[in-house]
Amino acid sequence: MAEGASHQRSMWSGSISFGLVNVPVKLYPALVDRDIHFHLMSKDGSCRLRRKLVCPETGEEFEYKDVTKGYEVAPDQYVIVTDQELSNLKPEASRAIGIKSFVNIAEIDPIYYDRPYFLLPDEHGAKGYRLLVESMARSRKAAIAMFVMRGHEYLAAIRPMSDVLCLETMHFADEIVPPESMSPPRDVKVSAKELDVANRLIGALETKFDPEQYHETYRERVTEFIERKAHGKKSVIQTASEPRTTKITDLMKALEASISHARRETENGRAGRRLHARAGRADEPRRSGVQGQERRPKSRQRSARKKP
Repeated sequence: MAEGASHQRSMWSGSISFGLVNVPVKLYPALVDRDIHFHLMSKDGSCRLRRKLVCPETGEEFEYKDVTKGYEVAPDQYVIVTDQELSNLKPEASRAIGIKSFVNIAEIDPIYYDRPYFLLPDEHGAKGYRLLVESMARSRKAAIAMFVMRGHEYLAAIRPMSDVLCLETMHFADEIVPPESMSPPRDVKVSAKELDVANRLIGALETKFDPEQYHETYRERVTEFIERKAHGKKSVIQTASEPRTTKITDLMKALEASISHARRETENGRAGRRLHARAGRADEPRRSGVQGQERRPKSRQRSARKKP
């Protein structure tokens, strides 16, 4: 197993198959659930509540073991389907991730991606795994594959990510709403000058993507609020101000002002980094053996020794 995965539990084990090559692998989650989950409680907090399955007409309560599934084919008309019938229709269980083809990564629209996982080699698959990672990285290709996990059939894209294979489950084409079916405003025209200013604004805001600088502020505020409340401290809740809507007549003015603001922010960021760098150099220890005394140039030291 790859280093660093021993503290995680694999969700699925099988093999990647392409051609006549089979690479034993294990599937690991690539996401961490950071959502804040609440339980339903009574108003006074003395009792944790649970949901009931109740018939709305008679009020009779049912246990989960006494329910079945129904598919509505017409208003108030259902086809009853049993768990056994669904089980008979499930895809055949398999331990193979069958690669169907290799495609250019840039050709995959991100809208098709669903959920990422990491694929790591089993103890007997290190050689084939390394071969697949390096060859896909060099060719900049992604593998399109199909596999079955927990009774569900998945379409997936496999791509190299550092030294690891990342498998991302994908939506099927019929699950995506065609963008052509949307109705954006098509009678609105923009001028060449407006396009030029918009392009300048995009250029002023352009940076390298750094995911570490983005945070879910709502989750951070809720976590801090819960911690303070758990320790009996009062918290002041500040409501966020509503963003102002830009009027169409002010579009060019807003674009120009945005460019100026972006440039100031960029310059302030650069100045801050320069100031931080100078402060770091100022904090470095003196090279002289006596603290606070500057070291004289070697030429002056030698000439001073020659004087009687």
